[in-house]
Amino acid sequence: MRVPTAIAVTSADLVLPAPDRHTPAAAVLPPPEELDLEGALARTASLLERHGHLVVLVPAWLRASAVRRLHTVRAILETDRIALVDVDLPPLGTALLVRQLRQLSVCDFSPGVLASAARLLSHYVYAGALLGSVAKLDRVPVGLKAHAKSWSPSAQFAVLAHPTPHLVKLGSGSGGTHGGGATLPPGPDFAIHLIFARGQLDGDWVASDLAPAWKVQGVMENPLPADSPAWWATPKLVEFAAGIPDPSVLYQLVASVRREECRWCGFELIGDRCGFCAAPLIAPPPPPAQTAAGSRSRSGLR
Repeated sequence: MRVPTAIAVTSADLVLPAPDRHTPAAAVLPPPEELDLEGALARTASLLERHGHLVVLVPAWLRASAVRRLHTVRAILETDRIALVDVDLPPLGTALLVRQLRQLSVCDFSPGVLASAARLLSHYVYAGALLGSVAKLDRVPVGLKAHAKSWSPSAQFAVLAHPTPHLVKLGSGSGGTHGGGATLPPGPDFAIHLIFARGQLDGDWVASDLAPAWKVQGVMENPLPADSPAWWATPKLVEFAAGIPDPSVLYQLVASVRREECRWCGFELIGDRCGFCAAPLIAPPPPPAQTAAGSRSRSGLR
């Protein structure tokens, strides 16, 4: 029986519950303050021994010390079987992407395709939050008017950070969204499930207003990731993320993309960059231009 490629994260709160009994758990590679170098080497080596290859999602907001640790472990083990894949999503959106890769890890995709699929699938993740203040938010463009309204005790803002930044001021209270005439953040035009996590705000707006507007097929609540208040620059939030839940649709999406071979490390890839060595895909050179002499020579043979 084929052993799935291991999918790893840098924090246990980025591991969402498995949607079915077929979806494997994610491995957790803790930061240096939680696990020393010897322990990190032993854990990573054990994962490689059991699974053959390891795909680690590295959030853009991860502390520099934790990023250095991942690169150090890979260098000391002297292996090309570890992919460190950069992810630029909010915490809950990152957790959703991790779960999608876990779902695909049991399919017949090679480790290289699975690693490079992270960039493809991230385009289909809708990640945002309901915020009580945007005064310190620097992840999404915030106008002066929104900054000023942030000082109101009853202010609430619906913010979409990915795939396209969008910010709207909602009506007073979570139930006043439509009464205030606000336009909800634009949702996807494909079937999705929605996950939300409460901070220091009531999360009813997500289920009562956003979910029906986006025509979601299901809603699930999850604990708030520890890094979410820092990412959104306020503890007064309800974070949400939506994405494709059906593994067969995810499979078709990845399988429909042309596969290439990385000219640097030899892994399969989809898209324009290798998931294992990060080398860009180099297009094959164009055929040599036909010379005038060659044209005359060939025309003389006919």
